Amino acid sequence: MSKAAGKLKSLKKHAERITHTTKLKTNIPAGMAAAGPPLGPMLGQRAINIAAFCKDFNTKTAEMKEGVPLPCRISMNSDRSYDLVIHHPPATFFLKQAAGIQRGTMTPGREVAGKITLKHLYEIAAIKIQDPPNALLTMQQMCEMLIGIARTCGIKVVRDLDPTEYAQFLEERKVIVEDQRRELLEKREAKMLRTG
Repeated sequence: MSKAAGKLKSLKKHAERITHTTKLKTNIPAGMAAAGPPLGPMLGQRAINIAAFCKDFNTKTAEMKEGVPLPCRISMNSDRSYDLVIHHPPATFFLKQAAGIQRGTMTPGREVAGKITLKHLYEIAAIKIQDPPNALLTMQQMCEMLIGIARTCGIKVVRDLDPTEYAQFLEERKVIVEDQRRELLEKREAKMLRTG
């Protein structure tokens, strides 16, 4: 064996093992991590101890309101340990909460599902700018991004909002949402009859 081959062999022994796996990106409801699907199989494929992860996640999110969707980034280490980064809830969740609606519009741009004020928008931006992906954005860029997200949800951003007018608007909106839900059910049933 030559000297070069001997040196190569010794270098191979000292080199650390590098894993090239991607981060696991998923939304988990706060305080409700369970070993069942869909979370269990995702963690199992990456050889993470599912029970320990669920216990760790649930203790970290114990002080949050249960059921709030939290975007998580999980990176695995070669020794089967993991690094868990929990972000704030998605912007759509905050916008719908501020507007007091359950779901956005089916036709964005043509109908308004709810309204929020600029103050609501600024407060949401102040929370979301703390997330690592948004760290390099300015407050103005964050607000502009949130206005775009609100528009796609059918939420209108206004300067001032009268509570009595808005309560009346939400009552009218409930009827529209119920009609849309009924329409969707009829379409689904018609589709089932055609395939059946």
